[in-house]
Amino acid sequence: MPMGVNGRGLRTRKFVTRLGAELTFSELGFGGAPLGNLYRPLTEKEARTTLETVWATGCRYFDTAPLYGLGLSETRLNGFLRPKPRHSYLLSTKVGRLLEVCKPQERSRPNAFFETPSRRERFDYSYDGVLRSLEQSLERLGLDSIDIVFAHDVDLTTHGCSEAVECRLAEFMNGGYRALDELRAAGVVKAIGAGVNECEAAEAFARAGDFDVFMIAGRYTLLEQDALTNFLPMCRQMGIGVVVGGPFNSGILATGVKSDAHYNYRPPPDAVKARVRRIQTVCRDHNVRLPEAALHFPLGHPAVLSVVPGVARASEARRNAAMMAKKIPPALWRALKGEGLLREDAPCPR
Repeated sequence: MPMGVNGRGLRTRKFVTRLGAELTFSELGFGGAPLGNLYRPLTEKEARTTLETVWATGCRYFDTAPLYGLGLSETRLNGFLRPKPRHSYLLSTKVGRLLEVCKPQERSRPNAFFETPSRRERFDYSYDGVLRSLEQSLERLGLDSIDIVFAHDVDLTTHGCSEAVECRLAEFMNGGYRALDELRAAGVVKAIGAGVNECEAAEAFARAGDFDVFMIAGRYTLLEQDALTNFLPMCRQMGIGVVVGGPFNSGILATGVKSDAHYNYRPPPDAVKARVRRIQTVCRDHNVRLPEAALHFPLGHPAVLSVVPGVARASEARRNAAMMAKKIPPALWRALKGEGLLREDAPCPR
């Protein structure tokens, strides 16, 4: 894929959709979950300062979703992105959840989000439900267009069993997919895809319809490379782009093993902690910090367009940008493979 550098010095990757629309991703994207008060509440001043710092680093790809703080993430992006020239950034959000105003005691309580608005979420992947979800997102964002729309969380992590996932996938393909396909054909959205927590779920989407981009959360990282078996080769063969969300596996690859470290939004099991310690030791031997290696690694695969860590503080935005500028010695990847900590067939960044 064509690569370049934007005016702030951050590398970019261009991707052409099935219908010929050109999308320019900054290799470092912005994950909007922390704007929804993930793990801790943010003040409005903190949220705005973080966004201003993210923009100053050169990041131009922003991802959000109704789930993130029950609309709070989209609302906080509103005042920041709305005054910007619409061509100057790339924006994705997600569909599949409708948010309904309710009494405070009746609101949904999504895991790990705090002090959310009084809204209740309801899954709806139907034709009308997806159109309503997108309309609500546009209203919260204060915009009239979104570049990429992902069907959100049609996976085991969210719905619990394969029968429920199959039912939701059928609901989407018979309804919501038609809605997004029509919007794409009309040029209202440039690209459609799915944002899921498992590669198998994305593979089911790829077999069922005609998609441009998938977002995979935490499934192609320094800790996990099962995506190399089927999913990433399938994307290469079908010309589908991939955005890697959660390159730090929701925290532990950024912080290392600490008492408050998170893995997949939960306390890490002992086996994961032991593997992280081994990876960190190899990184240290090559004068590379663990999060630097974690941020760079997914970009070695030719299907990957951007890595999208969540950013809750301005200091984290500056740190991520500095890590993207770090030159990682090829010897690190060879050493990790030699220790059995990285798959031999994993393409490594140059």
